[in-house]
Amino acid sequence: MKLVTYLRDEVDQLAILIGDQLYNTQDLDPQLPGNMQHFLLMWEEVIGIAREAEAQLKAGKSVGKATPVPYQSVDILAPVPFPTSCRDGYAFRQHVAAARRNRRIEMIPEFDQYPIFYFTNHNAIQGPGDIYCMPDHFDKLDFELEAAVVICKPGRNVPAAEADNYIAGFMIMNDMSARTLQMEEMKLNLGPAKGKDFSTVIGPMLVTPDELEHLLIPPRPGHTGKNYNLKMTCRVNGVQVSEGNMGDMDWTFAEIIERCAYGANILPGDVIGSGTVGTGCFLELNGTGKLNDPNYQEQWLKAGDVVEMTIDGLGTLTNTIVEEDSTFSILQLKK
Repeated sequence: MKLVTYLRDEVDQLAILIGDQLYNTQDLDPQLPGNMQHFLLMWEEVIGIAREAEAQLKAGKSVGKATPVPYQSVDILAPVPFPTSCRDGYAFRQHVAAARRNRRIEMIPEFDQYPIFYFTNHNAIQGPGDIYCMPDHFDKLDFELEAAVVICKPGRNVPAAEADNYIAGFMIMNDMSARTLQMEEMKLNLGPAKGKDFSTVIGPMLVTPDELEHLLIPPRPGHTGKNYNLKMTCRVNGVQVSEGNMGDMDWTFAEIIERCAYGANILPGDVIGSGTVGTGCFLELNGTGKLNDPNYQEQWLKAGDVVEMTIDGLGTLTNTIVEEDSTFSILQLKK
């Protein structure tokens, strides 16, 4: 099932996407919530009803009071517009190893010992459309090509062998990054904050795991959880700059969830990102380019750039970089 949230009468509306048509959930069956937040809270009670309605629609039958709404005619929001939290993992060894190699430091052995994550600003979640950036964000502004999941039932101390059952579905994630802000603050060993808190993009839809079952592949040796053969690409202004595969995740989402839930509650609506796929950001690409050629011209995002991320089965997430009307700079406030 493909679930989409769009703007309807100034509120978020949940719909099932079939082909290029949207069907509002509460019009399909009055038992179905009309927004993603309540749908996730009631997941186990309502997912069967939603699947039945979807099957009837695909069979060409009318269901409830639902009338199709063309996907292209509405403003698409983040599939989970109000997540309860947002964490981002560090699952792709290729990205980590390349970034460290480019800085001429050894691969850190702890990467292979446990899956790490950090909390980012869940109030800065957005979907397709404009990404508004302040002057300091444009000092080495970057994208990060990732996948993400959302949790559909509460849990605590969830073992990896059971963790896939807590995943409602998958989305594309663009973990936007202001690298100068990020690198300066990380010198103080608290992790990224201002470098990451202005925008995290998810969408354009939430795709339930059953849609991807035919793309299952084994996880890396010694790892636990489902893994998927899904090609990932990013284009900037129509030019492809990144290509990877979700199947290259060394740590599975199940293992990341296990760590997230250790001694802590995970909740319906929690969004968890995979971390950046290999070649999935300008920071890595620029570092590799300069390692091979000292005269390599770095590329960073600028106002007007269009970023398009595609993951097989999950659609295409499109955003445009927009400059806010402000000259205020916190970088200039340094003592």
